[in-house]
Amino acid sequence: MNLDELRLHINALDQEILKAFSERMEYCRQVALYKQENGLPIFQGDREKEIIKRIRSQAPESLQDYSAVLFQNLIDMSKYLQYRELHKDVQPYEFKSLQLDATNVACQGIAGANAETAVKQIFGQDCHPQFLAGFADVFAAVQNGDVQFGVIPVENSTAGSVVQAYDLMDQYNFYINKTTTVEITNCLAVKPGTKLEDIQEVFSHPQALSQCSEFIRNHHLHPNEYNNTATAARMVANSAESFAAICSENCAELHGLEILRKAISDYVPNNTRFICISKELLLPKNADRISIMLKLPHEEGSLYRLLSKFLIGGMNLLKLESRPIRNGSFEVMFYLDFSGNIHEPAVCALLSELSETLEYFKFLGNYSEI
Repeated sequence: MNLDELRLHINALDQEILKAFSERMEYCRQVALYKQENGLPIFQGDREKEIIKRIRSQAPESLQDYSAVLFQNLIDMSKYLQYRELHKDVQPYEFKSLQLDATNVACQGIAGANAETAVKQIFGQDCHPQFLAGFADVFAAVQNGDVQFGVIPVENSTAGSVVQAYDLMDQYNFYINKTTTVEITNCLAVKPGTKLEDIQEVFSHPQALSQCSEFIRNHHLHPNEYNNTATAARMVANSAESFAAICSENCAELHGLEILRKAISDYVPNNTRFICISKELLLPKNADRISIMLKLPHEEGSLYRLLSKFLIGGMNLLKLESRPIRNGSFEVMFYLDFSGNIHEPAVCALLSELSETLEYFKFLGNYSEI
């Protein structure tokens, strides 16, 4: 047979497969309704294993792995269809409409910190946040009800994720309700009269040091981590030594420092994304981004199977982050951002399936960019 004839046979088989697939999905939809009427769970792990075992035993030896992947995908699609059928009129989470209160906000650092800029972008220039020592203090203040809102940096366009923030997300109960992006204008700031050749030590937050690594290396400076860019600037202003701080230009002026070099970031523009968190689930009208965290089983293809659900549901995966679970094992926690709104049936089905089938799942919020 020539190539055209081979393709005709494949096309004919594709039509048979499509017909069988459509019939199979309809039977699965009916199974979902039966399970609903009889109080049975959609997820039945033993049943899935039995199907894959049977398919492997019936497939030609050379196609056993291919057949297992094909039918695992069929099972996953069937399961998603069942969740979508049963949750199309169900709201998975109770929420309130977002009403920003500029009088009850906390962030990490002191006046002049980039977090303060983020707060003002979200709540307005007249907002005066409560400044706390660390990220954990902000999370705790929100969880304990000491403040209604907290603002935390999570990601920088140059240095990547703020790992300390992600590591804390598992320890506290909160929801994300807004996000904003702050342009970071790092500069080298010193006490007035200090020359560049006098400086050996530079202080700043680890993210800022990472963002300016080339400048630090090219000028033979020794980087020192500080808990915040603004507190580093204040320390330099009060020090008797010839130290330098990496901070924003506004922060340098606020603490009476002289700017020796402007725009010292490795890459420009340099942006940091901040999240606004609250104890209650507060949903803005234009919410279009969802964050979740979860733990996957140690099974072949578990991450692939997870990612395929977003494709089936027509949801764009915006971020995938993994962090080690600090329990002595090599297990990881996954953090995902994707496009969607919890009013959408496809999103409801996905969240319901993940919450019911995974060992650990946490919904972090549905929000929008300010």
